[in-house]
Amino acid sequence: METLANFINGQFVDPISGNYLDVFEPATGQIYASVPDSNGQDVETAIAAAEQAFPNWSITSREERSGILHKIADGINLRLEELAELESRDTGKPLSLAKRVDIPRAVENFRFFANLVLEHEIDQILDGNGSTNRIIRQPLGIVGCISPWNLPLYLFTWKIAPALAFGNSVIGKPSELTPFTAFKLGEICQEAGVPNGVLNIVQGSGQNTGSAIVSHSKINAISFTGGTKTGEAISREAAPRFKKLSLELGGKNPNIIFSDCDFESMLETTVHSSFSNQGEICLCGSRIFVEESLYKKFRDAFVEKTRSLIVGDPNDDQSDMGALISKVHMDKVIGYIDLAKVEGGTILTGGSKANINGRCKNGYFVEPTVFDGLSADCRTNQEEIFGPVVSLIPFVSEEEVISMANSTEYGLSATIWTEDKIKADRVAEKLESGVVWVNCWMVRDLRTPFGGMKNSGVGREGGMGAMDFFTEQKNICRKE
Repeated sequence: METLANFINGQFVDPISGNYLDVFEPATGQIYASVPDSNGQDVETAIAAAEQAFPNWSITSREERSGILHKIADGINLRLEELAELESRDTGKPLSLAKRVDIPRAVENFRFFANLVLEHEIDQILDGNGSTNRIIRQPLGIVGCISPWNLPLYLFTWKIAPALAFGNSVIGKPSELTPFTAFKLGEICQEAGVPNGVLNIVQGSGQNTGSAIVSHSKINAISFTGGTKTGEAISREAAPRFKKLSLELGGKNPNIIFSDCDFESMLETTVHSSFSNQGEICLCGSRIFVEESLYKKFRDAFVEKTRSLIVGDPNDDQSDMGALISKVHMDKVIGYIDLAKVEGGTILTGGSKANINGRCKNGYFVEPTVFDGLSADCRTNQEEIFGPVVSLIPFVSEEEVISMANSTEYGLSATIWTEDKIKADRVAEKLESGVVWVNCWMVRDLRTPFGGMKNSGVGREGGMGAMDFFTEQKNICRKE
């Protein structure tokens, strides 16, 4: 059984307290590693290293920083197979998915920001009114990057790459449930020549490690992706200290299907957007609204395709779905399935724990589950489940479906299926969602801003949004 370490000041070090947490493999339910349960002392050590490193890193040329980020991308790419295997073991997701999406996207994150920092002028000159205004962007200093367990390296690098590109030093905390690829990222950064102290990775729980990062007076900004309740706690902690916050939180995303859609394309994508990564993506469409005239055709075809999905060992290339992240989370998802029954829902397929033979017999697997007969305002359709559970809801008019789609406290993403471009634009503009996909799902241009509305978060990351978040603007005005 492997014991992981923190990555502080360019070195791998044990937690000061000597306390560790067990790491479980979701597919087997077995402990396979231990990870530091770091506390405020470890965070203090990391901050001291980051503070010492920041002055030199902040004035390092953009060209040099870009070059280092490209080397990190190269290092991730060279170890793609290893990292994918670790990601799959940590999360329970199919290995094929980690190879195809998660690790390549981590490479892309570093490549993109390595290029962005060179392509856009950081400073701006404005002349007029007898004065010259020089607007400069400066790094914030030390920033905290806290990432979730569902897309560990993918989302960790989504934060770290721009933070480093724009000259900040970083205290990163991955989820204690999925620590391995973050641990390996430390090795890759060593090899890429990241100066000591510029990137520090402190492992541990949210209660101990995360809280110490959020509350520390020398950390000037927090970028967090995770649950809405945790986001609320971070906001309360950070507000008195006036930290910059970027919070990408939960979602209860609507998928709106009009009768004039491209049916086959819609059907294939909707199955994918419902159950990809076991439904453990904040962007999954868990509320599927179908125009009444198409409802029966869609329901029958969707259920048939869902039944064909293979839930199995993540190492098996034939598996479409793997295990949920933990027993606690599996029990939560099963609890929502039971709730849906109480609320009057009819199970069209699934509804139970999936029993997998062999090495995965004790793993945390749940069948892809489809309900209909639930009201749009019931708890099942209002609360984030974050698992392979979707609800089908018919609608008659645009006004009705827009009202139902906007009825939750969340506003992260939405999907619209129609061949009518005017209708698509009209509906998209009325949806309370930070991202709206039309005739597609999860198509991401990294130049575009990403974030949610309402209880799905505050702030925008990606592209220029990331530059805005990880820098501070200063105006220097000189009278001519």
